Amino acid sequence: MKLLIGNKCYSSWSLRAWLLLRAKGIAFTEQLVPLDEPGFKETVFAAAPGSGGTLPMVVDGDIAVWETLAICEYLHDTHPQAGIWPRDIAARAHARAVSSEMHAGFMALRSTCPMNLGKRFAGRDRGPGVARDVERVTGLWRQARERFGAAGDGPFLYGAFSAADAMFAPVVTRLDTYGIAVDPVSQDYMRAILALPAYREWLAAALAEPWIVTQDEVDEPALVDLRLS
Repeated sequence: MKLLIGNKCYSSWSLRAWLLLRAKGIAFTEQLVPLDEPGFKETVFAAAPGSGGTLPMVVDGDIAVWETLAICEYLHDTHPQAGIWPRDIAARAHARAVSSEMHAGFMALRSTCPMNLGKRFAGRDRGPGVARDVERVTGLWRQARERFGAAGDGPFLYGAFSAADAMFAPVVTRLDTYGIAVDPVSQDYMRAILALPAYREWLAAALAEPWIVTQDEVDEPALVDLRLS
């Protein structure tokens, strides 16, 4: 299995797929396709001619899967014992619902605070849209922890690390990068994600990349974010 990803410092969707594979111990090779370099689209279409030309993408033999939630479901189908989704049916339904909401929503937070693992910004008011998104995200986190994650089998949303945690991991980095205050339950959850060995591995590679943006602050979505699924 091969995973095509974008730049690790900025590619929030690539982080989701990579983190899920690595945290679950699923063997894969990675191919990094720089997002703002010539030949990006050609490389992606060569890997999967029928795709939308976006990353991340899993190529497994003659099967190509793009769109992050589709990748999660493919891994669930091909590795049923890996715990991609929570095993309890109620927890699994909740995890899929909040992951779908993450995939489609929170545009104010995503556009105002693009993922940038190479920077740390002082906390400040990011506007009412961001505040509403943060309130909703952290509410979902608290709900998952209180209903499903408090049984003692791990510090993640549903106890053990799952696809839902991978889906929200870039949000954790955004809240950390932009100094956005959250409640104590969400703080504990963020610490668990940021301390995850797979995330620390991704971060170290991200900080070693040659494409890191050097401006003091970015309040508009970076071009690289617009090419991700």
